[in-house]
Amino acid sequence: MIGVLGAGAFGTALAIALARHGTPVALWARDPETVAAINHTHRAPRLPGATLPDTITASTDIARVARAETLLLATPMQSLHAVLSQVASPLTGQRVVACCKGIDVTDLTGPTGVIARAKPQAIAAILTGPSFADDIARGLPTALTLACADADAGWRLQRDLSTPTLRLYRSTDAIGAELGGALKNVIAIACGACIGIGLGDSARAALMTRGFAEMSRLATTLGARANTLAGLSGLGDLSLTCTSDLSRNYRFGLALGRGTTFDASLTVEGVKTAEAVTRLAARLGLDLPICRSVAEVSGGTVSVGDAITRLLNRPLKEE
Repeated sequence: MIGVLGAGAFGTALAIALARHGTPVALWARDPETVAAINHTHRAPRLPGATLPDTITASTDIARVARAETLLLATPMQSLHAVLSQVASPLTGQRVVACCKGIDVTDLTGPTGVIARAKPQAIAAILTGPSFADDIARGLPTALTLACADADAGWRLQRDLSTPTLRLYRSTDAIGAELGGALKNVIAIACGACIGIGLGDSARAALMTRGFAEMSRLATTLGARANTLAGLSGLGDLSLTCTSDLSRNYRFGLALGRGTTFDASLTVEGVKTAEAVTRLAARLGLDLPICRSVAEVSGGTVSVGDAITRLLNRPLKEE
């Protein structure tokens, strides 16, 4: 059995993908109505139109779900520590896979760092890359990075979580994988703002390229491998998130650029990540002007127009 903590769109989609091919899945949700809908109608409120296989069982009992040998954490990044704190078990020897993207705004670590701090006896891993929940739920081909510092555990996770349409590429560079997934959300906000204010596709391409340089600069400083950022969890995810209206981070940026409101009930991971990465860059003495600008614009201290002017007026330099 595989346990999934979080019955949002992405957690439910992963549960569907795994259960569709015969794997029993226990899915935890806080809301009893969501649990009842999943168990009795095989429908999920957060993923309309999807039918859940009979091998998915939902529960509000987090301890029951957390007994699974492999546990997928499909909760928002900033809620990850709080959810793990609800699990009384130390999860000794269990494979705990983060399926969220971001940097914790409190301790400035990625998902595997949060897992290591909260459950040091667990085997931490991360599943990340270019994907939308609806594509996974529909069985459309999707490729992701499965990163785990423990090579043997990573191999077993790759075997157990791959399906005919969900193709996982294995890596031991968990730092690179999680930073790629986190930072691309920040750059997606910048690209959305760029399009929203009317600067066009050429400007977006420039932001993506220079944003990728910032992603690589921070990740390699923290010990990541450069080729990890050039893979699915970095460049692949960046390409998807910066160009699709299905991305919340990109849509949030569009709203900033257009000066319109954005649905406050939707989680936009890039906002808190921009705040965290700006603090982390300052600690490390790194210059990340796009990430810093996104933090300032998202926080309301600088306008989109002023942020763009400041970026365009930076000194000319060698690429």
